[in-house]
Amino acid sequence: MIEGKSGNKKKEILRDIIINLHSGTPVEEAKERFLKEVGNISSTEIAELEQGLLEEGLSVDEIKKFCNVHALLFESALRKDIAKEESPTHPVYLFKQENREIEKLALRLEDLKRGDYTIDLFKKELKGLLEILHDVDIHYTRKEQVLFPFLERHEFFGPSQVMWGKDDEIRGMLKEALSRVDGLQDGESVAGLIKANIELLVEEVRGMIFKEEQILFPAALEKLTVDEWAEVFRSSEEVGYCYIEKPVEDKLLSEQLKKSYREEPLVTDSENIVLPTGSLSLKELELIFNRLPVDITFVDKDDRVKYFSDNPDRIFVRTKSVIGRKVQNCHPPQSVEIVEKILDSFKNGSRDNADFWINMEDRILFIRYFALRDREGNYLGTLEVTQDITDIRKLEGEKTLLNEG
Repeated sequence: MIEGKSGNKKKEILRDIIINLHSGTPVEEAKERFLKEVGNISSTEIAELEQGLLEEGLSVDEIKKFCNVHALLFESALRKDIAKEESPTHPVYLFKQENREIEKLALRLEDLKRGDYTIDLFKKELKGLLEILHDVDIHYTRKEQVLFPFLERHEFFGPSQVMWGKDDEIRGMLKEALSRVDGLQDGESVAGLIKANIELLVEEVRGMIFKEEQILFPAALEKLTVDEWAEVFRSSEEVGYCYIEKPVEDKLLSEQLKKSYREEPLVTDSENIVLPTGSLSLKELELIFNRLPVDITFVDKDDRVKYFSDNPDRIFVRTKSVIGRKVQNCHPPQSVEIVEKILDSFKNGSRDNADFWINMEDRILFIRYFALRDREGNYLGTLEVTQDITDIRKLEGEKTLLNEG
């Protein structure tokens, strides 16, 4: 907490900076003065200063004028810390912290076979551990969707082509092990499950930790710049973390960074985009895309991801780091050949769409690809539309607006 003259002095400086910003002082000048006269300050202290000014009657709108300085301070703090691998804000540090927890889960799985359990208790313990380990998918997804794209920018494609496939093997082993647990009935089936699934699963999970920490992370540290690590940190928030709780300081930092890096519209809401069937403001168009009950991803004619809808209930994770990425690198290695065939058929005109449906957990997903062509038939790109149709398949009879209750 900020107390005494020191806190009051900082508050007065902050008040004066805000007033000067309102009068037209450049943001960089305000930042320079803040760093010179206030010095090192945590995000918690800044929040307390702002809260104190609000309580004294300064309006929220006036406080908001300080947000740009605030964001620049956070950015400076991040770039300073993220230059050090051991910093709690460095993505590699966070990946390794998760790996330590994954190792503990692997050890607990190994210890299960040494314990004296009844079959029911064994099933309960095993299923519980496997369900916790299932969150390793978040760790792998963050690696695939956030870190890999930055490595590809440096022409380093090995991890996304090989390691992603190993990640999927581990995902498959986890799914298989979970599906077999409920069928366990006697000692023989327990031994078989441990031998056929659990031991191999633990071996592969530990092997992936070794590959990440001895190969992937050192290569990434060598190739990525400080600015790129800052981007990785920001994008990681969109995927999330598993098994670790980031310090409060880092949470505040990342929240501010997300706010400060939210792209502004290229045109104002008052300007309309005129279409053949009507006109929409950019804000309306964005809201429509993000409210559709489907995930949308657009890949341009050069096979690069150009846009994705950002609805809150997306089925498949997308982060801003994927923009500009080759779509072939956005799929597991075993799927690339199919993706290539679809794209080739769209480009040569032999097909206009392709449909697939898969089971994921307890949901049924309908995935559709559409070739987009102009009036002259020129191929402009591919639209991917993914929809959860589980509940739609359960509909029976009819429900009309007339009997809406």
